[in-house]
Amino acid sequence: MSNLNDRNIIITGASGGIGRASALLFAKAGARVVLLDRDVPGIEETAGLVTGGGGKAYLIPCDITDEDAVSHAVNDVVKQFGRLHGAFNNAGVEHTNLPLHELSAAAWDRVLKIDLTGVFYCMKHQIRAMLESGGGSIVNTASALGTVAISAASDYVAAKHGVIGITKGAAVDYGTQNIRVNAIMPGIVETPMVARVSAEPHFAKQYQALRERHPIGRFGKPEEIAKAAIWLLSDDSSFVTGTALAVDGGYLSI
Repeated sequence: MSNLNDRNIIITGASGGIGRASALLFAKAGARVVLLDRDVPGIEETAGLVTGGGGKAYLIPCDITDEDAVSHAVNDVVKQFGRLHGAFNNAGVEHTNLPLHELSAAAWDRVLKIDLTGVFYCMKHQIRAMLESGGGSIVNTASALGTVAISAASDYVAAKHGVIGITKGAAVDYGTQNIRVNAIMPGIVETPMVARVSAEPHFAKQYQALRERHPIGRFGKPEEIAKAAIWLLSDDSSFVTGTALAVDGGYLSI
């Protein structure tokens, strides 16, 4: 497993799913994990699991759609621990599950604000902190739907395409300043978010077809995404930046 010894790593969306699995794996690899989420009981539970396993966790309640809150969170990490070494910007919400012409402006704004603008706020302040301390590594959770689409998901598809775009843009901007920026494109992963979406009638009709779309024959597990993230955050991927890594069970191969 890749080494994150003595590194301070922010994880957004750390209350469950991929974020929680990543917190446990990163801590096992030696990192101090800084858990950000607006779900306070959720990150408290994650922190308990991390410390119960002998790891180091620090939690910061934070709504990533509030730029001031994000700025304060990053500043807190630097004040408490000296510097920020890495970040896994993983927080997100599912699509509204409506065709584009039925989407309200409010629904569109909600998904884009969390899934794309929130990533921008996080990257902006994480990069600022990294520039002041010699560099770092950032990983953003995009999606296989950052390059393709499914029906009734224009809001989510647009946001995740944007995450890949901002990842590549930042990689170009900061590559010579020792800051690497990459994205992960999961296929469908067994998380609470997917469980919520799969209960919707429209998605339920697609559920079996989507499973069959994964040549590996199943959906992913949160730990499998976390393993890709830890590699991208570590020095093992020192020549990798600006990439969108598919961890999708072959979804994009069909």
